Amino acid sequence: MHPYIGAMTRDKQLAASDSVDAFLEKLKSVPPAGAAGRGRLIFGMDATMSRQPAWDRALSIQADMFNETARIGGLDVQLVYFRGIRECRASKWVSNPEALSRLMTGIACEGGYTQIGKLLGHIAKQAGTARVSAAVFVGDAMEESIEEITLRAGEIGLLGVPVFVFQDGNDPTAEAAFRQIARLTRGAYCRLGAGSAAELRALLSAVAVYASGGMKALSDHAAAKGGAAAKLIGQMR
Repeated sequence: MHPYIGAMTRDKQLAASDSVDAFLEKLKSVPPAGAAGRGRLIFGMDATMSRQPAWDRALSIQADMFNETARIGGLDVQLVYFRGIRECRASKWVSNPEALSRLMTGIACEGGYTQIGKLLGHIAKQAGTARVSAAVFVGDAMEESIEEITLRAGEIGLLGVPVFVFQDGNDPTAEAAFRQIARLTRGAYCRLGAGSAAELRALLSAVAVYASGGMKALSDHAAAKGGAAAKLIGQMR
């Protein structure tokens, strides 16, 4: 690489880093959307073909989100998924596991590319019109412009909605993008390991507790159960 080009690249990287740091400093003054009343959680899922086993896994454990929040104040969930070439859909808001299970059972994974930008755009639009306590995204790939993903995540961050991103697999491009989403929204990132069903169950339950009761409820949950909840809190501070 020509020295001048290399210097330009380094300067651009430094400028981008400074910009992100400045944004994160600004974000400290943005209060969380909170959990006044019932919690409201957007549950985003990659439904492209490679995701069928993960979709079935999430279907089998989603009831735990509602169970964990029943004593706190309850939870409303909206399912958002993408699949195929241009399909990205959002369900109605549901307030019990049976309704969410029916929605998920009626969806089959299809081949296609990721549409994370559309998912993030939907979260921002929802949060701009009504309170959204938190959002979750579970996926294994990222095939879009990182600039668009960063822009969308920044919009969500300024609306006070933390996004919790849980990655299946170890794709490095996906990991970089997923960590950026979590960072710019003051959420958290976690890569799911071999015991991913149990881990995802614990993580989703912890996020649901946060959505229903805020940081105080999540801290109490972490004190009682540790593990996943403590891992999320460590990144959100």
